[in-house]
Amino acid sequence: MPTNRRDARLRDQTEIAGMPLRNKILLSIPETEYRHLSSHLEPFDLVPHEIIHESSHQLQFAYFPNCGLISLVIATEDGKTVEAGMVGSEGVAGVAAAVGLAISPMRQVVQIAGDALRLKVGHFQNRLKSAPHLQLALSRYAVIQGMQVAQNAACNRLHDVAQRLARWLLMASDRIESNSLSVTHDFLATILGTDRPSVSLAAKALQTRKIIQYSRGILVILNRKRLEASACECYRVIQQFNGILRLK
Repeated sequence: MPTNRRDARLRDQTEIAGMPLRNKILLSIPETEYRHLSSHLEPFDLVPHEIIHESSHQLQFAYFPNCGLISLVIATEDGKTVEAGMVGSEGVAGVAAAVGLAISPMRQVVQIAGDALRLKVGHFQNRLKSAPHLQLALSRYAVIQGMQVAQNAACNRLHDVAQRLARWLLMASDRIESNSLSVTHDFLATILGTDRPSVSLAAKALQTRKIIQYSRGILVILNRKRLEASACECYRVIQQFNGILRLK
């Protein structure tokens, strides 16, 4: 995808209502396309555990995170949930709107606090008509996100909680570009589609081996190489997708 590196460097310092731009998709497009879009972008605080889109509702906004993490969650009729994907500064939540879809089967839940720029779906779709670079970036992202969702589905079915926890921690760390994660065992259990005792046992084993440290809702990755060795092959597969997006 063609990019203008000088424009990206300039836009790296751009602020909208005091918010520096860090979203990689928005930074990748030419300045002319970004300027046409920027007047409709609204700053939005990502508050932990807030549902910003419910699967039964029509899409209202597309969210471009600057920092923080949004989980894409499948919820069943009996109240069970599991994470199908995640979105950080590399992407956009609500990408279905880019191809004219008004609904998404996935609930969007803020997992880690941060901030984003959001765009009303109507403005989003209108601006895409005259923004070919953005359209291409979003199309690539949508396909790669679909690959990640498929890999996550296989992982959730075939691998044990300890492997899935290691994979999730690595993916989250990649997207927020930090080894310190603000998470609870309860929320990790919800995201991984299991129970709290199983997550606690898996986290305790990693902590005993000095791979992570967990205290009062803050989890710190101490040894990334050993955490990667503890994860299943799904993380390595997803890393290949991340490379296409220049994520990690």
